[in-house]
Amino acid sequence: MRPINIRSTMSVPYLPIILLIGVVLSACGGGETNVMETPVPPPDNRPVQNYTGPAASTDDVQDFKINVWDNIATTDKCGACHIQNQQAPAFARNDDINEAYALANTLVNKTSPIDSLLVTKVAGGHNCWLSSNDACGDLMATWIGKWLDNDASATTIELTPPAARTVGANKNFPQDSRLFAENLHPLLQTYCSECHRSNAAIPISPYIGAEDLTEAYLAAIPKLNLDQPDDSRIVVRISEEFHNCWTDCSQDGQTLIDSIQTMADAIPNTELDSNLVASNAVSLVEGTLASGGGRFESDLIAKWEFKTGSGNTAFDTSGVSPAINLTLSGSYDWVGGYGIQLQNGKAQATTSTSKKLHDLITATGEFSIEAWVAPANVTQEGPARIVSYSGGDDRRNFMLGQTLYNYEALVRHENTDANGEPSLSTADADEDLQAALQHVVVNYSGNGARRIYVNGEFTGDEDDIAGSLLNDWDDSFAFVLGSEVSSRYPFSGTIRMVAIHNRILSDEQILSNFDAGIGQKFYLMFGVSDIVNVAQSYVVYEVSQFDTYSYLFTQPFIISLDESANLDGIELRGMRIGINGREEKTGQVFATMNTIIDGNRPTTNDFGGLPLSRQGTIIPVQKGPELDEFFLSFDALGDMQSIRSLAPVPIPAAPQDIPRQAEIGIRHFAEINASMSALSSVSSQQTDVLATYNQLRQQLPSVTGISSFLTSNQMAITQLAIKYCDALVEDSPLRSAYFPNMDFTHDANNGFNSATKDNIVLPLLTNMLGEGIQTQPANDAVRSELDSLINRLSRCSQSNSCHSSTTSTVVKASCAAILGSAAVTIQ
Repeated sequence: MRPINIRSTMSVPYLPIILLIGVVLSACGGGETNVMETPVPPPDNRPVQNYTGPAASTDDVQDFKINVWDNIATTDKCGACHIQNQQAPAFARNDDINEAYALANTLVNKTSPIDSLLVTKVAGGHNCWLSSNDACGDLMATWIGKWLDNDASATTIELTPPAARTVGANKNFPQDSRLFAENLHPLLQTYCSECHRSNAAIPISPYIGAEDLTEAYLAAIPKLNLDQPDDSRIVVRISEEFHNCWTDCSQDGQTLIDSIQTMADAIPNTELDSNLVASNAVSLVEGTLASGGGRFESDLIAKWEFKTGSGNTAFDTSGVSPAINLTLSGSYDWVGGYGIQLQNGKAQATTSTSKKLHDLITATGEFSIEAWVAPANVTQEGPARIVSYSGGDDRRNFMLGQTLYNYEALVRHENTDANGEPSLSTADADEDLQAALQHVVVNYSGNGARRIYVNGEFTGDEDDIAGSLLNDWDDSFAFVLGSEVSSRYPFSGTIRMVAIHNRILSDEQILSNFDAGIGQKFYLMFGVSDIVNVAQSYVVYEVSQFDTYSYLFTQPFIISLDESANLDGIELRGMRIGINGREEKTGQVFATMNTIIDGNRPTTNDFGGLPLSRQGTIIPVQKGPELDEFFLSFDALGDMQSIRSLAPVPIPAAPQDIPRQAEIGIRHFAEINASMSALSSVSSQQTDVLATYNQLRQQLPSVTGISSFLTSNQMAITQLAIKYCDALVEDSPLRSAYFPNMDFTHDANNGFNSATKDNIVLPLLTNMLGEGIQTQPANDAVRSELDSLINRLSRCSQSNSCHSSTTSTVVKASCAAILGSAAVTIQ
């Protein structure tokens, strides 16, 4: 157990401290118990609030003060201890900024701010001032990066080879959850289910205490280490972080270790097949960080990357104070590889911190909303709120939302109303919004209005509303993701990153930010030197955690770090990805590779490596990103070949009796539209018809199986038929050709005699039902139904006088009755 140091100079009595600790440790799941490696700072000798020492001697010292010192020298951060005459190094000293600058220079990595000692210390839990160590590390790296003006577009990445390690024996989690049920699940359900289950009063992921065994097992796997049970996350959480211990934290942690060990002892090791030609092993954390080179963030004022992975706070890591930290509520879950998944959930800031957006954006009169989002579906309306800065359902400063296949942008200014309307929407026909991970940017320029970009490209949708000043903005509104501040109009989907800039991003910057991608990426270097007999040779993949359940492997290349080496002429055939001692059964898109390395082929990467493929694949997560171990196997590499045993021929399954399938089907949306056009003689490109079709297309049948036909499908068919018939009757040349003997000036008050009815019905029967077709309904039966319809529609009297357009309406209704019937839609 990590000791808690209490300074002997503290004036606070020990008993209240002990009682307070007891209260904190008894709290359930929602709170974090931060264990500081440094002592609590004394109440006296605090640094002064405002700096009064000598001026900065250089511009770089001044940049250090503005970007780093001003943020860390407060009493709630490094300024509590690391000042003059207290704790070395005194990089937060308040008596001389130049001396603080000199000391800080020894603690930063100027080529990679994230590797600075100042960053790694707080990220490791040293006096972190937030509930997340990672968030503290991210902020410190951001402040240092701004001081160094370390533009991400200029970042260079150097491949760092991992230590050579052969593929070891691994214990893999069985698909069967029996061992988990016998050993660990009872403990988790007894002591963790109050919070860590999906149906808890305040559900907190992971749902390791769920009543459903499968749900609890899948949630627990990433938190367990079968090879080193004492390193399991759930053990560390109890024994070292004192999270919700039920008796004694050390004893409770040991109880969990024993249960995990018993479970692990019953699982045999997975040994690598000795007949396979395999690379060295490497884990994700041993890879070279491919951190978002190429991003433009010089005017960034707020950013949420969702790196924490737990708890109910999404931290603003922009480094611009005040931080707009978001509180998560409702139905939400953290997504592996950074992100939150929302379904009737939201992430909302306070009005006081949200005011930063008002102040910094109204000062420039322009801004950009940038987001990586994956809508769960294309049926959301409202619009569903993805990003909003608002004070209610109909009052806001700005919003990015979803309506079906469209992105919607609202901005309040002098030429729009209090809700930011009229909205700018992407075109219906373009279907820019898809249920997939997309990069979306909304630019607002005071003199150029709104523009929407999807995946690095301008959608082409022009704003009809002239841009204007933002003087009407309200600074009392709150920033929210995933719904309205009222929790109405929820967005269902995943949000991977959101950034707010107080200048617009140029087209080139937007494309660059899209190309930089999202999430934490690594270059994994699989050593193959012993196989190809070429020094320092590696097959390299770009790998990221795609989501909670999978890894993304892309764009492999082969390289030797020995500049004098030659890889030309090496045979590479059948490359597969292995995980935890065995080849993965799925995602092996590189298994068909068959190539001879061309040493003269131009490189497509920044390292001089020789490209092997432009493809990518998905590999399932097994133990989690900290524990999964990867390797590559080859059918042939260089002079070495794998010996693969033939898989047993599967025994064919016994034939199954399945219900007889329907012999008839339903036309799908495109076929229905084409049929109605042909039968009515109205072009499918006619303006009103095309607009109606685009609006109804999602509601029309999407498959031809009759069993999937719904009432809503028939409603859409009827509406489309009415529009075609309306277009036919309203077009004088078309209707004259279609109904040659019909007098459309006929006074319906006098009824419709048999001859007039024939002038309506016979052309419809001839053109829409045809003659002598056995599968069509009998003409006499259809004629009888139409006769009754015409009679009902023309019941005119002195008390119910028919309108002059009644005749046209009767013809349209008769037309739609056939065009929207099963006679047309069934096939």
